[in-house]
Amino acid sequence: MSRIRLVALVCLILLVGVLATGAVQAEVRLPALIGDNMVLQRGLPLKIWGWADAGEKVTVTLKDQKVEATANDKGQWLATLQPIADAGGPLEMTIAGKNALTLKNILVGEVWVCSGQSNMQMSINGVKNAAEEMAAATYPNIRLFRVPNITSQVPLDDVKSSWQECSPQTIPGFTAVGYFFGRDLHKALNVPVGLIASSWGGTCAEAWSTVESLKADKDFDQQFANWDKMIADYPQNLEKWKAAVEEWKKTAATAKAEGKPIPRQPGAPNGPDSPNRPGNLYQGMIAPLVNYAIRGAIWYQGESNAGRAYMYRKLLPLMIADWRKAWGLDFDFYIVSLANFMARKDAPAESAWAELREAQSMTAELPHNGLAVIIDVGEAADIHPRDKQTVGYRLALQAQGHTYGMDVACCSPRYVGMSIEGNKIRVRFEHTYGELVSKDSKFLRGFAIAGADKKFHFASAHIKGDTVVVHSRHVKQPVAVRYAWAENPKCNLYNKASLPADPFRTDDWPGCTINNR
Repeated sequence: MSRIRLVALVCLILLVGVLATGAVQAEVRLPALIGDNMVLQRGLPLKIWGWADAGEKVTVTLKDQKVEATANDKGQWLATLQPIADAGGPLEMTIAGKNALTLKNILVGEVWVCSGQSNMQMSINGVKNAAEEMAAATYPNIRLFRVPNITSQVPLDDVKSSWQECSPQTIPGFTAVGYFFGRDLHKALNVPVGLIASSWGGTCAEAWSTVESLKADKDFDQQFANWDKMIADYPQNLEKWKAAVEEWKKTAATAKAEGKPIPRQPGAPNGPDSPNRPGNLYQGMIAPLVNYAIRGAIWYQGESNAGRAYMYRKLLPLMIADWRKAWGLDFDFYIVSLANFMARKDAPAESAWAELREAQSMTAELPHNGLAVIIDVGEAADIHPRDKQTVGYRLALQAQGHTYGMDVACCSPRYVGMSIEGNKIRVRFEHTYGELVSKDSKFLRGFAIAGADKKFHFASAHIKGDTVVVHSRHVKQPVAVRYAWAENPKCNLYNKASLPADPFRTDDWPGCTINNR
């Protein structure tokens, strides 16, 4: 054997040995959230994490802080920087182990997660005045991070994305509600704002919750049983779907050739990777974020749970508690109440959407939560109303008033009590800010009243200070009042700050979704 071949063989043997013992040096690696252009949350401890060789020491340097961490036997390391009180930047951060990384253009400010289903996912290029809004979106101190849609049955530790400066070039495709919320907050606070968008259209809140919390409550047992069956049947259902799609292609081709409407393509069956499977979106789109310090979250979801409103009373608080436990923070959580939608009805009736709004309102009354009422921005024929500016504005008001303690009128009028006065009922409100008003008409609309027979009739209603007096000639002995209790109600009660009253009912009679699981 020649000397050259002998040396090559020895080198190969040594390389194989090195690989076998795991002695190859791995570079320090960071998750996508820790990178150029990021916004760090002011006033909170800052976790910086990543991967390196097991036992490798990693040093994180920012401003006058230098913190050291050691990678564990899985190669994971985490360093915690002390809170930075003042907003500002840009800053540089160095992460050094066996190699060194320098992160640039970092800001310190306020960080919010923007989550939910399609109305949160809806991008700015679909809103009213979209062209003007995108052209004006030059805000270098607003930073955008978009979590890609991915499902998982195990918690992921990273996503494929990056922070970007907000500009006309980067804003198309980003959540419109999140952007308008962040823009209004940025203007009000005059500090940098980081927005983390994590949403998926058509998804239910169970998918954004942890399996552990859901399984701890027996009320969700039937859902898990249903999913177990769907997953067991998935292989055969998948084959049936493929066959149905082939038939659809033939039918669609014939319809097109004859100038007839093309039928809708069959939907794929639910399987293990479904975005609606309990826990799948939490594991794939929330778990990778929980080390990152945030101030709070905004949430626009509920349409997919509207048929199960009584379950949502329990589900939404459970999901919020899951998130807060994972982050280790009692951060503020602001909910968007469902917008008005669908055809209007000529008489009072039970409403699954009204019951879902009620569940949202009940959750909003829990500590550190709040509600943005948008009963006046919806569109009867479109579940995705184009006025996302108002939604973002009202969410920003919640944050300004509650999170940041600013002196702003931020809440909608809310029902707090009633008294029966003969053939009338007087309803009391808070958050009137000095005055209740009837918008666009001298007559209040949207009130209904019922007696012990539980039959509601639209009623006359008049503002008296911070109360509304309700009556109807059809109800001589009233016991209950409802306001805006419909999918798309005619309603016009506002406070002096031009915020619409939160729909409500004074009764607790069983609703149309009470038995739905």
